[in-house]
Amino acid sequence: MKKKVLMYVMAGCPYCVRAEQLLKQKQVIEIDKIRVDIEPEQKREMIEKTGRRTVPQIFIGDVHVGGCDDLHALEDAGELDTLLQG
Repeated sequence: MKKKVLMYVMAGCPYCVRAEQLLKQKQVIEIDKIRVDIEPEQKREMIEKTGRRTVPQIFIGDVHVGGCDDLHALEDAGELDTLLQG
């Protein structure tokens, strides 16, 4: 079973789409998405949790992965599958 994935996203964000596509290729079926463009209090929470202002911000389980480039770097390093499996 794959770990829970949480993504802070905005509508129309191409990096959010790329990150989601990679996760779906990895058979991640359920991605909890928080839209920071329509929930400004969630954007503040995202910044407090991550120290970052850009989207997406991705959590796999309790691990803050970072953004889309960070997710792809994990994949390129062969570490994403392990993180998703726990």
